[in-house]
Amino acid sequence: MASDTPKGQQMWGGRFAAQPSDIMQSINASIDVDRRMVREDIAGSRAHADMLAEQGIISAEDNEAIQAGLDQVVAEVQNDTFPYRVELEDIHMNVEARLKEIVGEAAGRLHTARSRNDQVVTDFRLWARGALTEARRGLKDLQRALVTVAGSHADAVMPGFTHLQTAQPVTLGHHMLAYVEMFERDCSRLDDCARRLNESPLGAAALAGTGFPIDREMTAEALGFDRPMANSLDAVSARDFALEALAAMSISATHLSRLAEEIVLWTSAQFAFAKLSDAWSTGSSIMPQKRNPDAAELIRAKASLITGQFMSLQGAVKALPLAYAKDLQDDKVLTFGAFDTFGLCTAAMAGMMETITFNRENMRAAAAKGFSTATDLADWLVRELKMPFRDAHHVTGSLVAKAEQKGCDLPELSLEEMQSIEPRLTNDVFSVLTVEASAMSRQSYGGTSPLRVAEQVEQWQQRLG
Repeated sequence: MASDTPKGQQMWGGRFAAQPSDIMQSINASIDVDRRMVREDIAGSRAHADMLAEQGIISAEDNEAIQAGLDQVVAEVQNDTFPYRVELEDIHMNVEARLKEIVGEAAGRLHTARSRNDQVVTDFRLWARGALTEARRGLKDLQRALVTVAGSHADAVMPGFTHLQTAQPVTLGHHMLAYVEMFERDCSRLDDCARRLNESPLGAAALAGTGFPIDREMTAEALGFDRPMANSLDAVSARDFALEALAAMSISATHLSRLAEEIVLWTSAQFAFAKLSDAWSTGSSIMPQKRNPDAAELIRAKASLITGQFMSLQGAVKALPLAYAKDLQDDKVLTFGAFDTFGLCTAAMAGMMETITFNRENMRAAAAKGFSTATDLADWLVRELKMPFRDAHHVTGSLVAKAEQKGCDLPELSLEEMQSIEPRLTNDVFSVLTVEASAMSRQSYGGTSPLRVAEQVEQWQQRLG
C-alpha cells in the first residue's frame, strides 16, 4: 500500500505550509547515525502495540496488522532492503512510514500515547544496554589474555619502576595481574551503569505522560527493563546513563593507554623486554629494520578520543533545561563512536597480549641494575641487626653511594667494603641481594612473590572461566 505522505513532507508536517530547506533537512536528519537502533525501535514498537491492544486503546485487529507489518520491516532490515529515507529524519519516522506503506491506517495508531521523545530514549537505552554487555565481554577477553601471560611468567623477574626509575624487582606475572585488577574495576563500573540505566522511559510521552490508560509496567517487562521510570520529565531528558557509560569507558581507556605505553617502551631496542608478533606490528616505508608497535600507539591516541567524546556529551547536556531539546540528537553519534572505539581497542590489546613474547633474560638483567635490591638490604639490617629502619635506610644509602663511586651494583661490593660502612654486616647479607631472592621474599598478600602470583592466577582462571 502506498504512503499518503508526499516525498519530502515530514510525518509532523501538518501545521507547516512549506518544506524545510535542504540545509535544515541536512542538519536535522540523523538517519545515518540512528539507523543502528532499528532493531531496538522495532522491539519498542512491538511492546507498545501489544500494550495498547491489551488496554483496549487500539483494536486487536490493528495490533495484528502492526505486528505483521513489523515482521516485514524486520525481514527487510535483515535482507538489507529496507528503504532508509533522509527526508524522514530518523529511524523512528522511517520505520513508521514504512509500516504505513505496508499496513495502511493501522500504522497511524501505533503512535498513540507515545512521543518520539520517549521512543528515542527507550531505543537508546535498549541499545546502550546491549553495548555495555559487549564492552564488558571485550574486557573479559583481555583479562583472560593477561592472566595467561601472568601464569606463564609468574616467576619472570623484571624491574619494577617508580618515576620510570628502577625501584624494586617484581615479576612479570605480578605486573600483568595489576592490569587484570584495573580492568575488573572497569567491568564493575560498566555493570553499575547497566543496572542504573535499566529503567523504561516508554510511556512518558513528550514530557508530561499521557491521558490514555496505558500500562507502563507491561511495556517495561516486555523490553527487559526492571521498572518504568518514575518521572516523565526525567524519563525523556535524562542522558546520564550515556554519560556514565562514556565516563566508565574513559577510565578503562586510560588503563588501556597505560598498558599500551608500556608495550611501546618494552618493545623498544632500549628496553628489549618484549616483541610483538608480525600480526600486531608494522614496518617503515624507508627503514627496513623497523618493527613498529602501531596498534599500541593507536590505542594511546584512541583513549583520548573516548575521553573527548565523554567531554563532548557532557558539554551538550550540561546547560539543557528540562525536558527535551534537539541538542540531544547528537548524544548517539558520540556514544556510538565511543563504544565502537572502545571495542576496537580492547580487541586489539587482547590480540597483542595473546601473541606477545617476552625476553626473560633481558628483563632479569635490567632488574639487577639500578640498586634494585637496596630495600632488601635495608630490611635485612632491620631484621638481622635490629636496626631502626631509618638508620638502616641511611646505612643502605651510604652503601649505594659507595657502589656508585666504584661503578658497580650492591652485590658486587666486597664484604670488607660493606663493613667499612657497617662493621656488623656478614656474608649472609648477600643472600638477599639477588633479584630472585628479592621477588620471592615479597610474600605478603598482594605481593610480587611467584607463590602469590600463582595463587592469584589460579583464582582469576576460576573467576573468568
